[in-house]
Amino acid sequence: MLSRTAENLFWIGRFTERAESMARMLEMGYRMALMPATGAGHRNEWRSIVAGAGGEAAFSEKHDSINQRIVCEYLIFDPDNPSSIHSCLRNARENGRAVRAAITSEMWMALNETWIDLQDMNAAQLAGGGLPTFLDWMKGASAQFRGATESSLLRNEGYDFLRLGSFIERADNTARLLDVKYYVLLPASETVGGGVDNYQWTTLLRALSSLRAFHHIYRSEYTPWSIADFLILNRHFPRSLLYSYSQIGEHLTQLSRRYGQRSSSLSATNMQIARLADCTAADIFSEGLHEFLTTFIRQNAALSDSIAGDYHFGWS
Repeated sequence: MLSRTAENLFWIGRFTERAESMARMLEMGYRMALMPATGAGHRNEWRSIVAGAGGEAAFSEKHDSINQRIVCEYLIFDPDNPSSIHSCLRNARENGRAVRAAITSEMWMALNETWIDLQDMNAAQLAGGGLPTFLDWMKGASAQFRGATESSLLRNEGYDFLRLGSFIERADNTARLLDVKYYVLLPASETVGGGVDNYQWTTLLRALSSLRAFHHIYRSEYTPWSIADFLILNRHFPRSLLYSYSQIGEHLTQLSRRYGQRSSSLSATNMQIARLADCTAADIFSEGLHEFLTTFIRQNAALSDSIAGDYHFGWS
């Protein structure tokens, strides 16, 4: 496979997952904003969502104020924001068109139809309760593309590169959402464990489609330790950090076998898997959850760069 084709497939996986992730982050902000304010300085959901999305500096350059309408317009429709849903869907479609012969007609239809549908939407439609409807549409469109991929694409190196991009992005999103709740939205000490705090934790689980799975293991134990353990270290939940990295490891192993050469990115992935597998929630909180997640996000970005280097992304 040409390195350019591999790169296109990798970024299709990243951009489609990022569009869905942005919808999940906005859903968390919307649900948290429904709670009445409990004290200045402890909750600013929309500013926290912008920070969690990694776009606070760029946002501040364009906007002097912050509220739901402005944030949603920036994170959904702004073509100049490289992580907006608009930009992600546009880039996923452009990458898909560039490798049209490497994806199936069902995958292309899912990408193309989602992009076309987005052209008929605008920020004004999100007012008056329209945001949840849009977010459900975005998550459904992402699921449609993922279903088309799983049901129609050959399990060859193209599939490996596409799913590598998906799981790199998914791990980043889970870490960011968890960090937004624990660090950016950390309530005043007297409200930890209270109604607002518990509501925020359940909102995080809902945003990651994990509330029922969490209940299956922990019942109603909404503590930072149990939720961090679940979202970071659970081997079976498909959005946990450990599960995402186990999938990254499998796809990199497949690529190493196909090309007969062990990559540096596979070695880095195995080191991260071993680190996560040997961790406990107590270890993570001893280090500091925010510090742990910040380090993980940085290492995850470095792994993406390592994959690009190993497989010569940017070459013809």
